[in-house]
Amino acid sequence: MSTPSLPPSAMTPSQTVGPFFGYALPYEAGPQVVPPWRPDAIRVRGRVLDGAGQPVPDALLEIWQADENGEIARRPGGIVREGHGFSGFGRCGTDAAGGYWFSTVKPGAVGGGAPYIAVLVFARGLLKPVFTRLYFPEDEAARASDPLLGAVPEERRATLVAEREGEREYRFDVRLQGDRETVFLAF
Repeated sequence: MSTPSLPPSAMTPSQTVGPFFGYALPYEAGPQVVPPWRPDAIRVRGRVLDGAGQPVPDALLEIWQADENGEIARRPGGIVREGHGFSGFGRCGTDAAGGYWFSTVKPGAVGGGAPYIAVLVFARGLLKPVFTRLYFPEDEAARASDPLLGAVPEERRATLVAEREGEREYRFDVRLQGDRETVFLAF
C-alpha cells in the first residue's frame, strides 16, 4: 500500500517559536546543572542579542554537555536532580537585558575533540531553535585539532569561544545576526 504524496500547497508550513505557554519551560532550578557551591562549579553567563545588537528579552537557552570526565549522562533528571547530581542538561530564559546564566562544570573532551557545551537557542522570529557550541579559551591546543572547528572559517571561530571573566566564570554572548554573528550549526 503506498502513501499518496501531497502537493506542496497542502503541507503545513513551519511556524515561529512561541508564544509559549510557559509552564515548566523555564523552571527555578533550570540554570543549575550543578549547585553553584560545588568546588568544581563554573558559571557561564551572557546575553542573547538580535541583529541590531539589542537584547532579546524572551529567548530560551538549553545546554547539553558531558561531565568533567567527558562522560555523557544517561539517566533522567533534567528538572529534578536530587539523588544523582549532574544530568548534563540546563535551561534558562533570558531576562529584560537578554541575560542568561548557568551553573555547571567544565566538560571533559568527548571523542578526541575540544571540550564544549552544546547550546540551543529558542527565540521569537526563529522557525526552529538554532544550535551552536561554546568552547573554552584555555583549550587552544584542543581547539586547533577539533574537527568541527576545523570546518568553520578561521575568521568566524572566535564566535564559538567564551571569554574568561574570572577563575570560574565565562561569558558567551549569542548574536543572532549581524556583526560578529554566532556560528550556528546545521543538523
